[in-house]
Amino acid sequence: MLRAFDVRYFGASIDPPETNAQFARALGVDYPILSDPSTAAARAYGVLGASGLAARRTFYIGGDGRILAIDTQVSAGSHGREIASKLSTLKVPLAR
Repeated sequence: MLRAFDVRYFGASIDPPETNAQFARALGVDYPILSDPSTAAARAYGVLGASGLAARRTFYIGGDGRILAIDTQVSAGSHGREIASKLSTLKVPLAR
């Protein structure tokens, strides 16, 4: 679904790289998962909770670096379809 669009996508986690690599292998994830064990990025994006865990969010960032939209209701089972729908709404071009 996401490959149909001219976008780059990745996950981010406050877990260490080794944990993210194991997670990606276990699920057969075909995109990079960036590690933020210092939580600096999670803090900067406002997703680090008081518990020290990061909330699951999807940020849609334009080619100019501006945040176009934020999805705060991420559901793992339907999220791929929801992302594709949002990309269409945002008029993101299809891949060539």
